[in-house]
Amino acid sequence: MDLLLTIVSGLAWTIVYIEAIRLGFRYKTYAIPVAALGLNFAWETIYGIHGLTETISAQSVINLVWAAADVVIVFTFIRFGRAELPRFVTRPLFIGWTLVVFGVAFAVQALFIGEFGWMGGARYSAFLQNLLMSGLFIAMLVARRGVRGQSMVIAVAKWLGTLAPTILFGALGGHVFILWIGLLCSVLDLIYIGLVWSAKKNPIAFAMPSDAAAQPVTAG
Repeated sequence: MDLLLTIVSGLAWTIVYIEAIRLGFRYKTYAIPVAALGLNFAWETIYGIHGLTETISAQSVINLVWAAADVVIVFTFIRFGRAELPRFVTRPLFIGWTLVVFGVAFAVQALFIGEFGWMGGARYSAFLQNLLMSGLFIAMLVARRGVRGQSMVIAVAKWLGTLAPTILFGALGGHVFILWIGLLCSVLDLIYIGLVWSAKKNPIAFAMPSDAAAQPVTAG
């Protein structure tokens, strides 16, 4: 059961990353909120490399695959991310801000390891940043007033990718903190799934009033 849930999580998040890469290049944007992207890239790089120093497990291999995919998603952010920001954010300021975000992300992971050790740090940081990510995806949909750079594939796969380790470490492993954080992730992920579905079905409802007024009115 442990291996099955690990594989489910690995496949689901790999699907998220592949879809994020596809959408990033298609819509010339980034498909994962930058704070979550920074934390994910730091987590997967640190624990992927650390896994090579120990007995290589399925999770270690998955971490390295995720880290490799993250490199491409980070590229989409660097390539297209400035266009999402106000004009006063110059290219040098954007690069500096990006370095700060990713530097802080690596520092946060190091602090978790220092406080909880490698195993505890990996689990606690992973679930807390997944909770942050779940909220940030909702915020991104609202900020973009629609599903540009987002999809139902990402929404559902992201939910399943977190639900599997919630069952593994929270329900089966008996970690109450992880269980409840994982359940909160599911609540936000299901809300996000509902919002993506609604935005695809009725995009005008997510537009600004001025945008909606500009839409043509059709009979029937």
